[in-house]
Amino acid sequence: MHIDPVIYHAAPAMAILIAAESLLMIKEHDFDIKDVLSSVGIMLGRTPIAAITNGFILYLYTLLYAHRLFNMPHLYFFVWVICFFADDFSFYWFHRASHSIRFLWASHQVHHSSQKFTFAVGIRVPWTADFTGNFLFWCWIPLIGIKPEMVLYMKSISVLYQFWLHTETITKLPNWFEAFFNTPSHHRVHHGCDIEYLDKNNGGTLIIWDKLFGTFQEELFKPQYGLSDHFKSFNPVTIAFHGWRRIFADVRKTHRIKDKVCYFIKPPGWSHDGSTKTAKQLQTELKQIKFKDLCNGEKNNFSTTKISYESFYK
Repeated sequence: MHIDPVIYHAAPAMAILIAAESLLMIKEHDFDIKDVLSSVGIMLGRTPIAAITNGFILYLYTLLYAHRLFNMPHLYFFVWVICFFADDFSFYWFHRASHSIRFLWASHQVHHSSQKFTFAVGIRVPWTADFTGNFLFWCWIPLIGIKPEMVLYMKSISVLYQFWLHTETITKLPNWFEAFFNTPSHHRVHHGCDIEYLDKNNGGTLIIWDKLFGTFQEELFKPQYGLSDHFKSFNPVTIAFHGWRRIFADVRKTHRIKDKVCYFIKPPGWSHDGSTKTAKQLQTELKQIKFKDLCNGEKNNFSTTKISYESFYK
């Protein structure tokens, strides 16, 4: 999450949405104050970190812009359109990489740590994301001649758009909107830890990148939210460093340097001895199970998901 004046100005509206949804959840007896407070705690912990790292990011983008390869024309609308698609394309690949490279996932898993799916989850932002280099995915944009302030502004707009996606109160939007844009339905899939939903729907504002690159998944059933290792905590510090603690615990299981490195760069669920499995491995197994069931004339039973789900972590 990019903390800047745009976000600060939008903060009151975000707070009102969180409060309104909380009141609705209280009425439906589904409200968890500890979960909301942990999200707020994580956001507050992120704020001073962002104040420091954003200055460095702006300096880097400015330096890259000074060595830009092109000079954009003075057709500002045209440049803003390019910036919008460039930002959303960059976010897709950053987001996808954050689910397939474990040291990036160690930061990003903070955003997936809640077992609820509410507006409050939208402010649950990693503390270590800037230190793992998430901003590098946008470095090419100032290099092609788009001003750093435009890049940062568009990143902020993307954050605001994605905030409202974190809710179960909105079911489905019109088909034309669902076809092109990220929606609460698409994003619920992304936050699901069910095998069918793992690593799907990585888009920011648009969902077209997932459809183009094969990571789109329709919402078929109500997701189970949270992390695949069943982690649950309301302590912001514990949540912020849970992924890193798991990495270093796994690193200590092997003496081979190659395996130690792989625990940082391989997908979550990879293990040197095959004792745990990645999302792709589990999805392949699940497809094989469903295919066998189909051949045997049995109906799909999503309990098979739960059985295989346990293999992600032990």
